[in-house]
Amino acid sequence: MPDSNVKIESLISELLTQIGEDPNREGLLKTPQRVAKSWDFLSKGYKQNIDEIINDAIFYEDYDEMVTIRDIDFFSLCEHHLLPFFGKAHVAYIPNGKVVGLSKIPRIVEMFGRRLQLQERMTQNIAETLNSVLEPKGVAVVLEGQHMCMQMRGVEKQNSFATTSFMTGLFREDARTRKELLDIISMRK
Repeated sequence: MPDSNVKIESLISELLTQIGEDPNREGLLKTPQRVAKSWDFLSKGYKQNIDEIINDAIFYEDYDEMVTIRDIDFFSLCEHHLLPFFGKAHVAYIPNGKVVGLSKIPRIVEMFGRRLQLQERMTQNIAETLNSVLEPKGVAVVLEGQHMCMQMRGVEKQNSFATTSFMTGLFREDARTRKELLDIISMRK
């Protein structure tokens, strides 16, 4: 077991004590181990990098129409409260001679989601990464998220959603391109 997991286990045991629980009661005996393992998974994005994710799956292609992957499930943790936020990511780009393997886009979303995040930053991180890797005519990322820090505590608004977007190139400059993307995102089966 990595040394960091042992430290996390100790911290969780102390946290249980501080909130008034007994970390030695039957139901909590293995909780520190489970939480450490869970945090290892939930924060795996810190151990990933874009080169490993792309894995040479960039292809030269004479295609210059919009490529969109919508409704990508994402899960992340709010950096302010360490509570989950989750939702759908919609990612589009207009190639400029290069395309990326389609499965790489959800993997990029996952990499940034598995870090402590702000939804705004995550949206921008995804867009800037694709822009850097592909040098396309434009990139657009829209995230729709539900935040447990707003639903479980604080204002306690269970039906609230946060929508963030980040657009470059044609998506930012051309209203028709942006509208086409938003129409695609709003299509339902």
